[in-house]
Amino acid sequence: MANHIFALVTIMLMSGVFGGLLNFYMQAQVDSDNTSMPRSLVGGLAGAFVVPLVLFLVSSDLVVASQGDPSGMLIFAGFCLIAAWASRFAMTTVTKRILQESHQARKKADELMTELRLMQRELEPMLEMETESDDSGDMLALAPDEELDVTTSNVLTALGNGRYIFRSLKGLCQETGLDEYTLAKTLGIVVARDLTGKILSKKGTRWYITEKGRRYLAASA
Repeated sequence: MANHIFALVTIMLMSGVFGGLLNFYMQAQVDSDNTSMPRSLVGGLAGAFVVPLVLFLVSSDLVVASQGDPSGMLIFAGFCLIAAWASRFAMTTVTKRILQESHQARKKADELMTELRLMQRELEPMLEMETESDDSGDMLALAPDEELDVTTSNVLTALGNGRYIFRSLKGLCQETGLDEYTLAKTLGIVVARDLTGKILSKKGTRWYITEKGRRYLAASA
């Protein structure tokens, strides 16, 4: 029995080395830069030594039945050689699949982070409106040189008293009666003065009134 085990191990070693060399030279013809003989040999030996386990899992008695049977030994050697040769394809397939799944997972993570950033930016104005500030009682009007004209005040009022927190350009045009060019210019002024804010949501660009803008409206009332 010991001699039989020794013969099987020898067959697996020889098949693994031969299959590894075969993989190496076949791969070298396709991509010589990414071909490694030690890796091919290790893969071939691993594939050959897995054969007894595979035979056991499929309930085959070839390992035991081959004792004293030259034809059984040759069949076992053929299985080992095929496994050693096929190890490169198995490793390549698994590696490619792992890389693809890793790329998809990274892509989904990036998309999730983008959505979280957008959600955070959308929640900030609502949290700001619902959270009391330490200086919320200071309702000071703007300095004379910083006072807003009638058009800008109307736009700020529409942003502060509308039914929506985030307003679209079209909706503000309908409420204020301004054309898009004038409204866009006015919104640029109040955004620059930190009276309103602007975010890019899933539905497009939206504007909202800031805490500073609300304090100005309260002081101007």
